[in-house]
Amino acid sequence: MSTTKYTPRLADKYKKEVVPALMKRFSYSTVMQCPRLEKICINRGVNGAVSDKKLVDVAIDELTMISGQKATPTMSKKDISNFKLRKNMPIGARVTLRGTKMYEFLDRLIATSLPRVRDFKGINDKAFDGRGNYTLGVTEQIIFPEIDIDKVNKITGMDITFVTTAQTNEEAYELLKELGMPFKGAKKD
Repeated sequence: MSTTKYTPRLADKYKKEVVPALMKRFSYSTVMQCPRLEKICINRGVNGAVSDKKLVDVAIDELTMISGQKATPTMSKKDISNFKLRKNMPIGARVTLRGTKMYEFLDRLIATSLPRVRDFKGINDKAFDGRGNYTLGVTEQIIFPEIDIDKVNKITGMDITFVTTAQTNEEAYELLKELGMPFKGAKKD
C-alpha cells in the first residue's frame, strides 16, 4: 500500500506547464521569480441582512458548499442610520482558500461553473488591480453545481478575487491564462 500524497490537477499543471511557459515568456532567471496563485478570496454581501438574519446563515451555508471550506460572516464596520445598520452586524459572508482547496475550487470554477453562465463568451480581462490581482464578479450562485436550484430562494452574486505574487497585470494575466481561465479574446489551445 503506497502513501502517495494527493496533488490537485491544476497544481501539477502549474509545476509542469505553467512555470516553463512563464519562464520562457518573461525570461526569469530563476523559477522562484515565476508568479504563483497565493489565495482565492470569495466574498458575498447579503442584501436585506439587516432585516432578516437568516439570509446571512443561508449565504454562509452556500459559500461553504461551493468552496468546501467553512465560510465566516462579515461584520459591518460602522453605524449607518439610513440603512438601519449598527456596528458589528453580520452583512455578508466570506471564505479564503489556499493550497489544495484553492486549486480544487479553481479547477471546478473553470471546468464546470463558468461554462454554465448564460451567453458565456469569456471573462473580462480588464479587472486587474495593477498589482497582479484579479477580481471576477459572478452574478448568480446557481452556476455552481453544488447549489441545489430548488432550495434557492434568492439569486445573488459574489466576488471572487485571485491573489497572485505577480508584480504586474501582464504577469498575472499570463499566469491565469496558462492555468486555464477563459479570458475574452484569448485563443483556445
